[in-house]
Amino acid sequence: MAVAKAKVGSKSAPAAGRKTAAVKSAKPAPADNFSKEQELFAYREMLLIRRFEEKAGQMYGMGLIGGFCHLYIGQEAVVVGMQMAIRTGEDQTITGYRDHGHMLVAGMDANGVMAELTGRRGGYSRGKGGSMHMFSIEKQFFGGHGIVGGQVSLGTGLAFANRYRKNDNVCLTYFGDGAANQGQVYESFNMAQLWKLPVVYIIENNRYAMGTSVSRSSAQTDFSRRGLSFGIPGEKVDGMDVRAVKAAGDKAVAWCRAGKGPYILEMETYRYRGHSMSDPAKYRSKDEVQKMRNEHDPIEQVRSRLLEKGWATEDELKKLDAEVRDIVNNAAEFAQNDPEPDASELWTDIVK
Repeated sequence: MAVAKAKVGSKSAPAAGRKTAAVKSAKPAPADNFSKEQELFAYREMLLIRRFEEKAGQMYGMGLIGGFCHLYIGQEAVVVGMQMAIRTGEDQTITGYRDHGHMLVAGMDANGVMAELTGRRGGYSRGKGGSMHMFSIEKQFFGGHGIVGGQVSLGTGLAFANRYRKNDNVCLTYFGDGAANQGQVYESFNMAQLWKLPVVYIIENNRYAMGTSVSRSSAQTDFSRRGLSFGIPGEKVDGMDVRAVKAAGDKAVAWCRAGKGPYILEMETYRYRGHSMSDPAKYRSKDEVQKMRNEHDPIEQVRSRLLEKGWATEDELKKLDAEVRDIVNNAAEFAQNDPEPDASELWTDIVK
């Protein structure tokens, strides 16, 4: 079944000035309806992330992936919806260590991502970066960063470069609810608003900063209000609904392209797995996780709409899933057979 890539466009920017920043915090903004092509595109991209992360988890358990590994299972709608709102290959993306999904939706090859996870030459950082540190200038993906909140100042710098070059590009800067409490985040907010930089700050609020719930770690738990003192508009978004993410992304990106400065989107989302592969996630109940899976799963929401509207049959969706699994299985095979970096690269003689 052919899946056409959805057209991306911008809606009119919200009417808010610096002194009256619009902060919509009562409930997440409503979602726009998708066309058949958009639903199929979103379904395929989210499914690719889900299957890739499931395979990465398996390979980690087998000892084929070492170091840190943070899976994105459950949060797929955030990156897919936002990617549908930007110009792929022109607008930049930067994020933290839970980054595999961001890479895949940016168009980075699954083989290269998986090879980097296993420390092979064919990886995007030639086997030297691992799970948290991959980059692609071609796809305008600037990492993958292990320092909590460190990417926020870098994303702000990318936005400054866009303004300086007058190229009309926007930088999507992702970080989590835990990173939202870091000091450099607010230094970045100040500069971004002062200089009207084209950056969308996307706070992926998955409710637990490592293992501590938001209510226990944050004095202000409404993250859409975090830029209020700087005059940065913010909005809550149902991060489990790809349509709501796309609609909010359209508004935020249009705001930035119009030269009005930064915008904050709080994505209310959820991760099904622990913080990392070493986290048993005993700080939450199994019932809580299962309830989210049953009632709010981002992929199942799209699947149900496709079937209800007659835009796809069960057999067609099974075929699509099989195609995605083939991509992921081929990536895993490639990663296991690709050679490791040459031992000579471990040492450089700087005396010469």
